[in-house]
Amino acid sequence: MKSLKFLALLLIFTPFVSCAQIKIGKKTITVPSVNNGSGSNSNKPTNDEMVKGLKEALNIGVSKGADNVSKTDGYFKNAVIKVLMPPEAKEVESKLRSMGMGNLVDDAILRMNRAAEQAGPKAKPIFVDAIKSMSIVDAVNIIKGPNDGATQYLKKTTSSQLITTFKPIIQQELDKTEATKYWKQVFDTYNKIPFVTKVNSDLPSYVTQKALDGLFYMVAQEEASIRKNPLGTASALIQKIFSGLW
Repeated sequence: MKSLKFLALLLIFTPFVSCAQIKIGKKTITVPSVNNGSGSNSNKPTNDEMVKGLKEALNIGVSKGADNVSKTDGYFKNAVIKVLMPPEAKEVESKLRSMGMGNLVDDAILRMNRAAEQAGPKAKPIFVDAIKSMSIVDAVNIIKGPNDGATQYLKKTTSSQLITTFKPIIQQELDKTEATKYWKQVFDTYNKIPFVTKVNSDLPSYVTQKALDGLFYMVAQEEASIRKNPLGTASALIQKIFSGLW
């Protein structure tokens, strides 16, 4: 009788995944056996699902990130990624502002940010190509890695191409918006001040690097958001690979 009661409790309160033979007295009864955790987890994504889900998540992240920086004021009104005068030019900026030439400096800063915003859309196809070529090993490492693991992967695999693509666009946009003229005016004016160290900065290269820094920052924010709240996406596959349930 005690054995039967034990069996009943076992059937009610224990999760089962397979069957086993239990002998009670002269009778042999087939019952589900206990899953001790050593078996396979059906919720664990396959390698193909990891790659597909991560690529889907990345396409969402890079698209939103690139869109955020590409719109008007995407850089200029975002205090975190706004392109400012380079550190070595801070003294230049301060002296010019103290001499009543703040408008000249402000115009140069605005033009730099407008150029970065114009280059932003060109990042999407470069990112997409990098995402397409991602391997299974890359995907697994990224999924199990830090919150910016995918962004770091993209930075490693696309930075050179992004610089090559961005720089001529930024150069063209700086010329079009007369940013290079303003920049030249700023530093020509500064360099005429007696006893100062002359400044000769490469404006297109500087703005290109700052544009990429801002772009990757925004992509990282989107990646972290997806990892933190995968249920916020419409994709069941993204939810599965980032849910942490496996």
